Amino acid sequence: MDALFVTPDSSLAAYQGLADVYSAIEPPTWSLLLAESCRSKGFGVGIIDCDAQRLSLSKSVEAIESARAKLIVFVLYGQNPNSGTTGMIGAVKLAEALKSAGVNGKICFVGSHVSALPKEVLSYGCVDLVLLNEGVYALHNLLSSNLESDISTIKGVGWKDEGQITLNAPEIVVPQEFMDRDLPGYAWDLLPYDRKPLDLYRAHFWHAGFNHTQRTPFAAIYTSLGCQFACNFCMINIVNRVDNSDNVDASHSRGMRFWSSEWVNKEMQKLVEMGVKTLRISDEMFFLNRKYYLPILDNCIEKNFDFNMWTYSRVDTVRPDVLEKFKLAGVNWLALGVESGNQNVRQEVSKGSFKDVNIRDVCKTIQSADINIISNYIFGLSEDNYQSMRETLDLALELNTEMANMYACQALPGSPLYHTAIRNGWELPKSYEEYAFLSYECNPMQTNELTSAEVLKFRDEAWQTYFNNPSYLNLVETKFGKVERRNIEDMAKIKLKRKLLGD
Repeated sequence: MDALFVTPDSSLAAYQGLADVYSAIEPPTWSLLLAESCRSKGFGVGIIDCDAQRLSLSKSVEAIESARAKLIVFVLYGQNPNSGTTGMIGAVKLAEALKSAGVNGKICFVGSHVSALPKEVLSYGCVDLVLLNEGVYALHNLLSSNLESDISTIKGVGWKDEGQITLNAPEIVVPQEFMDRDLPGYAWDLLPYDRKPLDLYRAHFWHAGFNHTQRTPFAAIYTSLGCQFACNFCMINIVNRVDNSDNVDASHSRGMRFWSSEWVNKEMQKLVEMGVKTLRISDEMFFLNRKYYLPILDNCIEKNFDFNMWTYSRVDTVRPDVLEKFKLAGVNWLALGVESGNQNVRQEVSKGSFKDVNIRDVCKTIQSADINIISNYIFGLSEDNYQSMRETLDLALELNTEMANMYACQALPGSPLYHTAIRNGWELPKSYEEYAFLSYECNPMQTNELTSAEVLKFRDEAWQTYFNNPSYLNLVETKFGKVERRNIEDMAKIKLKRKLLGD
């Protein structure tokens, strides 16, 4: 085997008691893309997903050792924007265990945290190589090399030259015109399963209408990569970086690349044949460019794929005239980045790129098309105080959408906010666990007026307020049923413990 793509398990540390039942287990999207890309060039590849397979540390080492791969690639992406960083929790432990066990093969890390802080990642003795962006071309060239003397000639790679951390010249990301050719699909056949394909993966609790029996099999795909916006809390575009300078952040490499609708249709057809009904479209901005999303939706309707899908949209990119088509195609949920209930705070974090729209009207328009909403809110943005955070909670309670995510703001590595926090002299998390939104160690960013503990306490209390709100529970019962309401009530009984709050 030339390359083995590994997903480490960091779920227990990242999600606490939610890991067993409520958190999603997503297919390792980038492992699938990179494996298929390398396979298309003639390389032998495999995938091990320690999270989905629930492998212990020792069993993970055994599985990786038995593959006898020349290059062991830890692929650190995931279902939340912080997953590239929190994935480091399990990645470092597993890589250290592999080295201790004397496993042959170079250990290589790739992902958003790696792209943000490649020198930090290389400082670990267990890491031999890093890929400096998405890594497609660097990976092809590495696998064509002897992985020794010629590493210094390969663009887009970080390595150690006699112990000295070295970053080679940058490599390009896959350009638009070569997306279908050089990222030709997903290696679905390499994923582990129990009885049928993708049955080890489960959708988000809400995606399945709060019904646990409908969560698997589950898949997630991209139809595009990247985002054209530059919100200061977001690090998504850092994997597009083509500049090794220390102060580079995600805003310096924003932009979108799209696969053809024919490529997307082919991958969706594969999933239908594997029995998948529950599908996430993972694009940061699916509901943005009609040229790309309309042919995909039309094909879903024409082929009667009958997916239950969800996808992202900004509140200012929703187009009422196409919502009916979204619904007919099987898009039953739209995830809206509301972020803050205070317009000034929202404009600050988006650098003025948000159009001034009436969020209430947007939500009513979506729901009138019989599409559910999961709204995303952030507490503790740099301009936040108690009043503005209360405005955000009040807006959430007023909108009363079918689901809501509530995050305590993190200055994630790779985001513009990370560099702002450094310039302001604000304390940053000292461990990967502290970056995890739902972890015991969670240590969010302070604001101009509030401490990290004050932000975290407000966020946790706001979450309990929302999910115990009678109006919300009545909405769930009316739309989804009594059993689903009880499932929500059971979830709300799980109280997260927080070190920062003295638990």
